[in-house]
Amino acid sequence: GDDIKAGDTVCIIEAMKMFNRIEADFGGKIVEILVENGQPVEYDEPLFVVK
Repeated sequence: GDDIKAGDTVCIIEAMKMFNRIEADFGGKIVEILVENGQPVEYDEPLFVVK
């Protein structure tokens, strides 16, 4: 239930031993996290539900 604003770092994704900060495109409130820590994800896969 964190409040976020555009540009906030919402998570860090590891790809090819590089850590990439993922920033919010817009503000709102994170109402659901769709993946588990350490779970592999695909490009363009939703990670959060923001309202």
